[in-house]
Amino acid sequence: MNLTSPRRPDPNDDETTAPVELPHVLVTVAADGTLTATVDGTPFPAPGETAWTRTTFGPLMDAITKDRTVAVRVEVRECDGSVFTDIIRPRTPRRAAPLSEKPVPETRRSRHARRVPRLMEVTADGFVPGEDVAVAVIVSHTDATGLGEARALIDLDTLPDAAGQEVILLGRISGTFTVRRLT
Repeated sequence: MNLTSPRRPDPNDDETTAPVELPHVLVTVAADGTLTATVDGTPFPAPGETAWTRTTFGPLMDAITKDRTVAVRVEVRECDGSVFTDIIRPRTPRRAAPLSEKPVPETRRSRHARRVPRLMEVTADGFVPGEDVAVAVIVSHTDATGLGEARALIDLDTLPDAAGQEVILLGRISGTFTVRRLT
């Protein structure tokens, strides 16, 4: 028994249009976490001598969809037999704002946005590699490098009066504490 009524033709229907078919991406996950990918039955190899893995699933989808400019139907078959299906849609293209024919009057905000910042570098060492380093008069934070050094760029125009100001670099793990004068 048919519970739905038949579709009535619409005068705006174009009988020459065909249904849209999306590229079919099949990703098979092996027990070791490696991925095998095909697009419409054609293998999609990993770049170089590497293999696709669970951690490279995002770059794999970016490569197949050409950075999400193409919509695809994705089917992921896990090694335990479960199957996941989704459609990855393309991003909406951004349109550039049309240029104005007449000049826009300059405002205080546009002058501020156009200015070139005056920066001062403050460095110190003795930090634990990779630790979070606080920059005070707390204007920002930075991280220590792999060698335990920290670097901060201070925009002098954001401080009330740069003359006589001091900056503190404080290692959140090591407790390393350095004070430098902004001169």
